[in-house]
Amino acid sequence: MKKIWIPLGIFMGLSLILVACGGGNAASTHLSVNLMEFAFNPSSFTVPAGQEITLDLKNNGTITHDFIIMKFGTDVGPDFGAEDEPNVYWRTEQAPGTSGTYTFTAPSQPGEYQVVCGVKGHYQAGMVAKLTVVP
Repeated sequence: MKKIWIPLGIFMGLSLILVACGGGNAASTHLSVNLMEFAFNPSSFTVPAGQEITLDLKNNGTITHDFIIMKFGTDVGPDFGAEDEPNVYWRTEQAPGTSGTYTFTAPSQPGEYQVVCGVKGHYQAGMVAKLTVVP
């Protein structure tokens, strides 16, 4: 009987840790994102369609970073540039060493959206993330 309880206890403990850390990437109306050279942490977010989203950004880097959500079905070309501007759904900028809280309305179209930093060269360096919108 003891052999069953030990694995069950371990499983339950791990489940609680995952829930506490936001494991499973459940839809949320509150996102906390750290910006750094050259990454978003976390690099994937899930939000409910059409809801107001609160975004807490903290720039842990030494240079300015953007948080840009591209429109559904669009991706940045070789690097973020003027040709990508018409495809921006929402954007904000965060100065180095600062934090900010922003709100935006999540897209109403469920699907995957590209999130990028539009500062020259940052997209090419891998500063890209994924926003998943669910019904």
